[in-house]
Amino acid sequence: MNAVTPPAELSGLEQLRAAFDPERPERAPGIGKTLGFTVIEIEEGRVVFGGHPDESVYNPIGTVHGGYAATLLDSAVGCAVHSALKAGQGYTTLELKVAYHRPMTKNTGPVRAEGRVVQLGRRAAFAEGRLVDERGRLYATATSTLLVFER
Repeated sequence: MNAVTPPAELSGLEQLRAAFDPERPERAPGIGKTLGFTVIEIEEGRVVFGGHPDESVYNPIGTVHGGYAATLLDSAVGCAVHSALKAGQGYTTLELKVAYHRPMTKNTGPVRAEGRVVQLGRRAAFAEGRLVDERGRLYATATSTLLVFER
């Protein structure tokens, strides 16, 4: 099994637990390795990713690029939906809306992106996410609409 083609006979939660198995770090999706974030918690309908932004994700104006926050939030909300899927189901993001509340810098410290399923239907799912620092200060929020399908 790898993160790109998880076995269809596993539920979404089982697929995620296998992909993020700490005993098998080579299975982790490449985007987390590229941007330096990891999964912190996985449960049905809720996933938390953590990262520590540094200058490698800065934009030209000297702050963390908005794409870093968007990617953390997209991962959290998408995986929250993934965790609630039945065996044989898949999903893809139709829409992601991110609102930025304050800038991040390398001095922000560790951040957490928590994604939660709001509604999961037969064909569509809705999820929301929050990106906060260790003190609970809000940096960004997201809402997402996802298409659910049979594989």
